[in-house]
Amino acid sequence: MAAVDVHPDLRIAHRLLPRSPVTRATLPVARAATRLLRGRRGVSQVAIGDGVTVRVHSPARPREDGAAMLWIHGGGYVFGSPVQDDALCAAFAERVGMTVAAVTYRFAPEHPYPSALDDVHTALEWLRDRPDVDPAATVIAGASAGGGLTAALALRLRDRGETHPALQLLTYPMLDDRTRSASSPPRAHRLWGARSNAFAWEAYLAGADRALAVPARREDLSGLPRTWIGVGSIDLFYDEDLTYAHRLREDGVHCDVEVVPGAFHGFDTVVPRSPVSRAFLATRVRAVERALDAR
Repeated sequence: MAAVDVHPDLRIAHRLLPRSPVTRATLPVARAATRLLRGRRGVSQVAIGDGVTVRVHSPARPREDGAAMLWIHGGGYVFGSPVQDDALCAAFAERVGMTVAAVTYRFAPEHPYPSALDDVHTALEWLRDRPDVDPAATVIAGASAGGGLTAALALRLRDRGETHPALQLLTYPMLDDRTRSASSPPRAHRLWGARSNAFAWEAYLAGADRALAVPARREDLSGLPRTWIGVGSIDLFYDEDLTYAHRLREDGVHCDVEVVPGAFHGFDTVVPRSPVSRAFLATRVRAVERALDAR
């Protein structure tokens, strides 16, 4: 597999992981596996209405500016849990000194667009209503489909004239339903390939207006908040993410991009203790801190 330039820290995992594990047939198995996850102790889970819950990670030493993050987990819009990102959310909370609320949301195909977007919007409103949170010092963030929902949420906030977040942090975001291949060879893709991607988008969009529902299809990206996008060079989403970053910059949005050479989709979740994953986390922490300090 060296022919596809897999990062040295990731080669063993790359050989063992599947390419497109989630299809209509395997979705029940993926959901069952997610339900077996056990979260970190000491994390409070709060029901905030409309069937939405959040897992709240509180810092020992909070910043003085009322900073907070809404974290949106991945799972192709069809499965997943905020529990899977407990360690990551705790790291953001402690390193930045901010409250991190990781939200649940409804899944397709049972609940297609805009159900998930409505749920994460509800969670952001709840977070911004907390007395210890400054709405202008909030960060919206997510990975994979959670990154796609983050981008969609930023667009909704702009369209409705609501307070901009200080940053939208997009970790290998799922932004474009038209992606069926990428510049890297298909054999390089791990954890999320073309088959999973096609199934998940069809489940999520159902009869939706794609020009509105899909972030990459939106014609006008101007007026969006400061943005950070990170993606691996052998991720299925590499091309669409860099294209989105380019379009943001063309429309006058400050956008930083971090490309991790030889990294596949979700690499930092699979091998979180590897040097490349630790560096990726540190880069995201710095991006959050810079955005908060730049307000």
